[in-house]
Amino acid sequence: MSSLRRRLFLILMAATGLIWLCAVAWISFGSRNELEHVLDTRLQEAARMVHSLVMTGERLEGAEKPALAGTLPPLSGGYERQLSCQIWSFDGRLLARSSGAPDAALADESEGFSDREVGGDTWRVYTIVDPEKDVRVVVGDRIGLRDKLVRDLVAGLAAPALLAMPLLGLLIWWSLGRGLRPLNRAAEEIAAREGEDMRPVPPDGAPSEIQPLITALNGLFAKVEAARANERDVTAFAAHELRTPLAGLKTQAQVALAAGETQMRENALRQIIASVDRTSRLVRQLLALARLDAGTAGRGAEMELGALIRDIADTVPHPPGVVTVVDPDLAHSRRLIERDTLSLVLRNLQENAVQNMTDGMIHWRLEGADRLVIEDEGPGIPAEELSLVRQRFYRGRKAAGSGSGLGLAIAEAALARIGARLAMDNRTERSGLRAVVELGLDPK
Repeated sequence: MSSLRRRLFLILMAATGLIWLCAVAWISFGSRNELEHVLDTRLQEAARMVHSLVMTGERLEGAEKPALAGTLPPLSGGYERQLSCQIWSFDGRLLARSSGAPDAALADESEGFSDREVGGDTWRVYTIVDPEKDVRVVVGDRIGLRDKLVRDLVAGLAAPALLAMPLLGLLIWWSLGRGLRPLNRAAEEIAAREGEDMRPVPPDGAPSEIQPLITALNGLFAKVEAARANERDVTAFAAHELRTPLAGLKTQAQVALAAGETQMRENALRQIIASVDRTSRLVRQLLALARLDAGTAGRGAEMELGALIRDIADTVPHPPGVVTVVDPDLAHSRRLIERDTLSLVLRNLQENAVQNMTDGMIHWRLEGADRLVIEDEGPGIPAEELSLVRQRFYRGRKAAGSGSGLGLAIAEAALARIGARLAMDNRTERSGLRAVVELGLDPK
């Protein structure tokens, strides 16, 4: 299992190591340039010091002078002991040299700095030419010595870093543990809860980095609690509502069996058919509500609204005095939409209108480009109940006795899936309800 603490530790250690490597490379490059400048300056100073000793002696003419012949004493200081000095006459004779200096010439006759390979080593030398004394003073050191000084400097910087890396790793690991402690506390609190506990996780004191996680968890808990509440409501309602029609079915079946008269038997059978219709509609609505709560949706397809409404009106039972009229303009209106979901909405609106009417007309028409309107001539809905009838299982005072209070709630939930909206109001010119399905909105 992947560990966030281990991942952060590796990232921080890798970043720290990379920064150290870049710092060492930078220091190495900068130190080499600075060191070469300093050592070149020291070469000049050493050459001038040797030249000043020559200036205090006698003029060299012809034979070698005892004052300069032989080996020069080593220069003072640590680095100067690694310098090599030669004094040459203009006629090419080596007049003097320091201990460790090669016999071969370290430089040519030109004055100033130069690089020369002598005895397999590369030398950096500085030459002073003195025409008055007829001598050339040459002071040099090996390039390899300079490289060793740079390496020693880098090693002096890298060694403490390497020794400090384990300690730094321990500090980073400990710091990550403390930094992730609020996340661990939240995880422990959630793990210690019972399965029924959907209370929000308190965000107090939580770092801002884990606030989005806690907010998302609280949102998830709220959704789960709402889904469980809906499930409990549906289950309780189904148990209550199905018990009545099932008991009525049993009673009417017993009446039909015991009836001696044909008329009484036919009445009992008609009551059985009505109870079956009511139970079938209730079961269909409960299944539709469960499907909407599960969030399942099909794929959109182009369809003709007029044909779909006519099919629904033909399949919904009407009382003898109720007529459904579909505006002819709907035959020319086509929409790319999810058919099953829209059919569920229109069927519930049609059934809601039919169930609250004993006679009159139900009129479907298109208003504008994206407003599908259904108007009925029923009793309407009291103004104070218009905001309540969309709630599940709510039945208004004027609702028919066979309704379950789910039709409008299902319609609104289904419309939200396909990017539409339901608006309802009582008709002003006559009694009845006006419902408008606004198509063409963005789906949720």
